[in-house]
Amino acid sequence: MGKINVNDKMRDFTFDTPFRKNVRLSEAAGGKKLALVFLRYYGCTLCQYDLSQYAGNYEKITAAGGELLVVLQSDPDLLREDMGKEDMFPFEIVCDPKEELYREFEILPAASKKDLAGLKTMVKVGKAMAAGFSHGRYEGEELQLPAAFILLPDLTVTYAHYAKVIDDVLDADQIAEMMK
Repeated sequence: MGKINVNDKMRDFTFDTPFRKNVRLSEAAGGKKLALVFLRYYGCTLCQYDLSQYAGNYEKITAAGGELLVVLQSDPDLLREDMGKEDMFPFEIVCDPKEELYREFEILPAASKKDLAGLKTMVKVGKAMAAGFSHGRYEGEELQLPAAFILLPDLTVTYAHYAKVIDDVLDADQIAEMMK
């Protein structure tokens, strides 16, 4: 499919979560606008922080009429072990351990570790560590950069963003604003 742009139609792919198999993207959207956020993997300190922030502010997204899916390069069985319970997050996590969606949509890794970090990365790492998050199991591409897409119920893309650094991730307030 290649890079996703505004006005493209996202392919209605199927995916596994830690608790469900062969879920269709359009089914997960449930007829709502959908934020599809690509992070790295569950063991990543910043990803844990982002997941926690999304969970704590999820009602802002749903109040704006939207739904959230987060894509991780984590294995569904390992992630289920790490999470422990199905209701840990109020949104579903798409498991892409073979990084097929990342490749299909050209969500590329940084060229090097020095290219991964931005001006605000260490501030965000400090917030994550202060919140009690620490690095866990390594999975996937360590240099993976995030991306985010906002989709209409028919999977037409209204927002597409490919991050240039690891901390360039939409927060729940930004997602909710785009859902309005």
